[in-house]
Amino acid sequence: MSLKKIVLIAVAVLVLAGVVVGTILHSQGSVTKVATGHAVRQDLVSIVNGTGQIKPKTYVNVGATAFGRITHLYVKEGDHVKARQLVATVESEQPASAVQAQQANIATSKTTVDANVAAERTAEANVEQAVADLEQKKFDFERARALYEEKLIAKQDYDAKKAAYDVSVATLAQRKATVIQSKAQTESSRSQVSQAVATLHGNSYQLGLTQSRAPFDALVTNVPVREGETVVVGIQNAEGSTLMTLADMSVITAEVKVDETDIVNVAMNQPVDVTVDALPGRIFKGHVTEVGDQALLRTTGLATSQSTTGTEEAKDFKVVVTLDIPSDILRPGLSATAKITTAHREDALTIPIQALVQRDPTAEKTLADNNGKAPGTSGGAAAATASPKAATKAQNTQGVYVLRTRNKKLRAVFVPVKTGVTGATDIEVLDGLKQGDEIVTGRYKVLRTLKSGTPVKRDNTPETGTDQS
Repeated sequence: MSLKKIVLIAVAVLVLAGVVVGTILHSQGSVTKVATGHAVRQDLVSIVNGTGQIKPKTYVNVGATAFGRITHLYVKEGDHVKARQLVATVESEQPASAVQAQQANIATSKTTVDANVAAERTAEANVEQAVADLEQKKFDFERARALYEEKLIAKQDYDAKKAAYDVSVATLAQRKATVIQSKAQTESSRSQVSQAVATLHGNSYQLGLTQSRAPFDALVTNVPVREGETVVVGIQNAEGSTLMTLADMSVITAEVKVDETDIVNVAMNQPVDVTVDALPGRIFKGHVTEVGDQALLRTTGLATSQSTTGTEEAKDFKVVVTLDIPSDILRPGLSATAKITTAHREDALTIPIQALVQRDPTAEKTLADNNGKAPGTSGGAAAATASPKAATKAQNTQGVYVLRTRNKKLRAVFVPVKTGVTGATDIEVLDGLKQGDEIVTGRYKVLRTLKSGTPVKRDNTPETGTDQS
C-alpha cells in the first residue's frame, strides 16, 4: 500500500473519531449534573434551640427591716443556709432597752394584780364577817322588840338594839361595795398587764427586725454589704438596702429565649436537654414548664407592649425549663442552651430538607410529558425560561424531583409531596414518595432552575466554593 493511501486512511479515521467525540461531548453537554439522595426511614427528632441562663425558681432579696449599722454578717456568698437561720444583725440597743423596760413594767403590773387579788379576798372576808355580825344584831333586835312590847325593857334599850342592827346592815352593804371595788381594781390591773404585754410584743417585733433570718433553705448568691455599713428601710418610691440574695436551689430552671418562628412548636412538658457553657460535656434533663405569651424585643429585652418605637425587629419569647434533677454544681446566672424536643417520629420516611422545591404541578407535568421542553420550543433552555410571569401567577406546590428513566435517559420528574416533622437536616414525608426513591438534592443553583423531564446525570462529588450560588 502506498504512503498516500495510508495517510488518507489515517485522516479519515481521525475525522471519524472527531465526529464521535464531538457527538458524545454535545450529548453530555445537554445533560444537567445533579447531586442525588434517597428517601430513607429513620428516627426523626425536631428540636428548637434557645439560649438563656440558669435561674432558681424561687429567690428573694433580703432587705433591711431596721435602720442602723450592720453588726454581724453570719454568711458569705456561696454558703448554704437553713430556714430561720440567722444571717445578719443590725444594731439593736434601743429596741432591746425598750423590751427590757416593758418586761419590768409587766412584772410591776403583775405585782399590782396580785395585791388587788389579795385586797379582794380581804374584802370578801370582811363581807362574811359583816354577815355574821348582822345575823347577831338581828337576833338582839328581835329579842329587844319582844321584851319592849311586853314592857320588860325601857325604850332606850330597845332603840339601842335597833340602831345596832341598822349599823350592821349598812356595814354589810359597805363591805359588799368594797368587794365590787376590789374586783374592778383587779380587772383594771389585769388590763394594764395585757396592755403591757401587747406593747412588749410590739417592742419584741421591733427588736426582731434587727435580726434577718433565711425564709427557706437556700444558697447565698449575693452579699452586696459589709459589717459596719449603715442600712436603711425602704419607703414609698424608694428602695431600701439589700443585705443579700437567697436562692432556693431545690428547684432549678433555665430561662431561655426562643425565636418567634419556632415558638409555635413549643408546648408544656416537652422534654429538654440543657447544657451549660461552664460545664462542657454535661447534659441536664428537664421539661418545659412555662411558655411566654408576650414577645420580647431581641435588642432590648423589653416586651413589645412596653416598647415605644414603631420599628420592626427580631423578637423572642421566654421559655422556662425546669430541670428534673437539681444539681449542687449549678449556680444562678450561668449561661445555658436548651434543646427542646418538639416532636419525635420513629421509623419515619425522610428526605434532605434542601431537596424540597416549590413548583406549579400542572406546568411541571406538561414539561415532563415533553421531556423537559415547553410546548412550541425546541430546547431545554427555552423550557427553563418560558413564561416566567405565568409561573409566578401559578399556584405552587411543595415537592421534589425524582430520578426516573424515560426514553433510555435518566430524567428528573417533579413529584408533589406532603411533609410532616422537620428535623435539623431532614424532613418527614407523609405522602408522595416511597422508601428508596432517588431524588435530586442539589446543587442549589441547579434546583432553582430545574424543570420536570430534564435529562440529568448523577454527580455526587463534594461541592466546592465555586459551585455554590
